Amino acid sequence: MSQHADELPEAPGRPATVAEPAQPAQAESVFSGPYRALSLGVILSVSMVAFESLGVATVLPDIARSLDGLGAYGWGLSALMLANIIGTVLAGRAADRRGPGGPVAVGMAVFAVGCVVAGAAGSWPLFLVGRFLQGLGVGAVMAMAYTVIGLAYPEHLRARMFALLSSAWTIPSLIGPVIAGTLADSVSWRAVFLLMLPIVAIAALLTLPGLRRLERPRAEESAAPPEPWWKGPLASAVLLTVGTGVLLQALLLKNMVLLVVFAVVGITVALPALRRVTPEGTLTARAGLGAGVVIRGLLCGVYFGSEAYLPLGLQELRGQSAWAAGLGLSAGAIAWVVGSAWQAKRDARAGGRTGSVVLGFVVLLLGVAVIALSILTESVPAWLAVVGWAVGGIGMGVAFNAATTDTLEQTPAERQGEMSGALQLAQTLATGVVAGLGGAALAIAEHYDSTTRTALGGLFAFTALLAVIGVLLSRRLRPAATAQ
Repeated sequence: MSQHADELPEAPGRPATVAEPAQPAQAESVFSGPYRALSLGVILSVSMVAFESLGVATVLPDIARSLDGLGAYGWGLSALMLANIIGTVLAGRAADRRGPGGPVAVGMAVFAVGCVVAGAAGSWPLFLVGRFLQGLGVGAVMAMAYTVIGLAYPEHLRARMFALLSSAWTIPSLIGPVIAGTLADSVSWRAVFLLMLPIVAIAALLTLPGLRRLERPRAEESAAPPEPWWKGPLASAVLLTVGTGVLLQALLLKNMVLLVVFAVVGITVALPALRRVTPEGTLTARAGLGAGVVIRGLLCGVYFGSEAYLPLGLQELRGQSAWAAGLGLSAGAIAWVVGSAWQAKRDARAGGRTGSVVLGFVVLLLGVAVIALSILTESVPAWLAVVGWAVGGIGMGVAFNAATTDTLEQTPAERQGEMSGALQLAQTLATGVVAGLGGAALAIAEHYDSTTRTALGGLFAFTALLAVIGVLLSRRLRPAATAQ
């Protein structure tokens, strides 16, 4: 669920320009001869990730039932999201040293292997191994997609490519959940993963040849002493991932002593690493950049955390098919685009993004309330959840656009890469953590003879609380001296 990831950083230290075909600027387009195959390949790569994200979310309840994984349902998403962090960091470092060709090739190969493992899995733990491999690949592919644009395209074509990558989510949002749900209902959920393999192959054939002509990045010398390896970005990303994973797994334990011990260990490992990979002031939501990162995390925790359990709720509690449940995901994704476009027009006219963030959180909160009511209450029509998530998508589009634009506008030019990475990290981490907490709620319900309805009610109450916190913190998006 890495939707709207167009704020991913370009790889630090890469050259600003590379060897480019000598053509008149006005005659060039992203689909002209020298760029056509690469453009199609990069767009298809992002569409591949989008289809996988929305498709698997739709059929995940079927997979969990088939592999007896409902007690650890949240790991179906968390495994991918946490691995995403490592994949992004590894790919960025490799691209700095040897260029993007290798990371793209390895990322696609690992993603394909993950699809095979997940699609063939006979048990929930093996399925999670496949999801982890997919996450490593997704992190590499998404990070390199944006880095490649900076390396391969002249400046006057880059904005067009960034726009095309954002739109690459549109078709998968419309058809991904429907296709995945249809396959699960008529064939098998395993067909969703097998369908990804030819898409990966075509994307690789289109993308990889065009990367060979790119110049390798040249390392820049720095007078600053190197950091200890254990404080570097790769070690911090691994520690953050491991610590978060230990915390989430601890919450699935029935033994309270072990739960507390492992939860404390996970937090102790994860928090220092999180402090190192985010801007100063993030953990305290300091007004300005720190609050901007926290707001991104809250938005994605509310939206993606709620969305992760929408198909499960509709199928388990309301008896809907995977196809019908997938309509809710499509509605939210398309409404996100609508909300983002509306905010862009409003921003151009009047500014005042803080108010837009508040408005977006309130509308998103309303969407969460509607889907919770539709899923948890038998007297309410189940189809109302689709409408509710369209409402939530509009709120997400408004707030996400306004908060991201305002945060990056405050960021000095020399820190744009750092801040973009921190925003993306907040998105990935919050999504994985909230999904894991939802899985913990299901496990606790099972341990203590409660119900899925109670567990999902607790999850939606928690995401609603995050939305309320977001409303309160929105006023800190800008320091008081510069507040709009």
